[in-house]
Amino acid sequence: MSLEATAGEAIENNLEQFLIVLSVSLSVAAISRSKLFPWFRRFPYTLLLVIVGLGFAFINVRLVSLSPQLILEIFLPPLLFEAAWNFSWREFKEYSLPIGLYATVGVVVSTLLVGVALNQLTAFSLPVALLIGTGLSATDPVAVVALFKDLGANARLKAVTEGESLLNDGVAIVAFVLLLDICLRTQAFTLSGTVARFLTFVSVGLAIGLVVGFGVSYLTQRFDLPLVEQSLTLVAAYGSYLVAEHLGGSGVISVVAVGMILGNFGSQVGMSPRTRLVVTEFWEFIAFFLNSIIFLLIGTQIRYDSLASHLGIIGIAIGAATIGRFISVFGLAIISNAFSKSKLTIPEQTALWWGGLRGAIPIALVLSIPETLLGRDVLIDIVFGFVLFTLLVQGLSMQWLMTTLNLVGDQPLRQEYTQMLAHRIALKRVKKSMDNSVEQFPDLDPEFRRYQSKLVEEELESLEEKIQSMQKEYPQLRSLIEEQYKRTMLDVEADTYAELLRSGWINTSLTPILEEIDIKLQSEEVIS
Repeated sequence: MSLEATAGEAIENNLEQFLIVLSVSLSVAAISRSKLFPWFRRFPYTLLLVIVGLGFAFINVRLVSLSPQLILEIFLPPLLFEAAWNFSWREFKEYSLPIGLYATVGVVVSTLLVGVALNQLTAFSLPVALLIGTGLSATDPVAVVALFKDLGANARLKAVTEGESLLNDGVAIVAFVLLLDICLRTQAFTLSGTVARFLTFVSVGLAIGLVVGFGVSYLTQRFDLPLVEQSLTLVAAYGSYLVAEHLGGSGVISVVAVGMILGNFGSQVGMSPRTRLVVTEFWEFIAFFLNSIIFLLIGTQIRYDSLASHLGIIGIAIGAATIGRFISVFGLAIISNAFSKSKLTIPEQTALWWGGLRGAIPIALVLSIPETLLGRDVLIDIVFGFVLFTLLVQGLSMQWLMTTLNLVGDQPLRQEYTQMLAHRIALKRVKKSMDNSVEQFPDLDPEFRRYQSKLVEEELESLEEKIQSMQKEYPQLRSLIEEQYKRTMLDVEADTYAELLRSGWINTSLTPILEEIDIKLQSEEVIS
């Protein structure tokens, strides 16, 4: 009976802690986006959560302890899936060269520079120094990508930043695991053996991701049940990660593959527009929910006394990692621009360099180091100190940097324009319903019907004038109509194939022809 009581008390305490964390994190996130506090809207809410967490740590209030299992197995899969779900395959193909270079060669360059610096300037052995360098190379673009969207940064900058993070997380984690085995002397180092293990991690993770992604895509084509299809994506995110890790592969790569397949293929050929909207909104909520918690917890884990005693080593790691990213971003951009049609400008390269924030993954990796490794506490302080530097110094200065580099776009203007277009569509539908509402409302006073109809007509005329005026003043806004038109037609084609598949007219999914035509036209324009 006492054991049951103890278990019940533990569950109650854990629930209370969770509710406290949730209440604080969601309150901060809501205040940061509220119109009542416009000053806070200048910063990503994730950075404000870290600052609030630092306040808790300062008064020695520890909420829920971060563990590697909590981050890697609970938080990471859905966050990776949501980012991959929304990442366009077309953008990935277009910017695949810089994304691939930054996610692979960039990780190597950053790891080597940090490793050599820590090895030469501190007492760390080379394997341990390289281990820290690998952990610090995993970027987390959540805060910066959100800021890019708010400021209206161009699609290339957002795509390269997000694509690099999706891939380099997997590369960094695999490399970290290999180096940790070498540091613990559980695995003898040979170049051929290390390369073989790395390829095994990647290939197993990718294979499982492909099987799960296309398998779930096949299932969603057979029925139209939004809640079931939404649940399948959740199972796919966690299931692919756990299965890949269990079979010796990379769970990160597996989840990214599943997310991109379902977001770019499965949702197009197997989900109705209503279902796609339900699933997308569900994952947006999950990402917001988890990010609100994890960035607050990062701040609460800081131990000021311990960090202060290792400021010198932390400073070396910050300097080496910053220089390493500078070399990799600007150096690899030269190679990318020489062979890629879409070239990164110097201002964009600068934003990529300074926007390489770190978040939960380096913390999870360093916390997973066994206590038997000598100097583990110092390694933890190095990682926490570096993560704080990137979030607070780099993160809080990104808006100023973007403005200085003239990378701030016309997002507010585009948003105002799209809202006008949405109002026009809605009012036209209302007008049509009014004209056909005689049978539905036969007892309605005709004079009242005409009055209401006239009000809608006047509002439509006013909207048309405003839209025409904005189009004349800002001709670039017409591209929004073209994008929406192409996206709508692609949805119509994909929905038709899904309907024919469910009804038995065809027995396999078909690739949208309109997308192929659009790609062909774009390539012809580039050649001409």
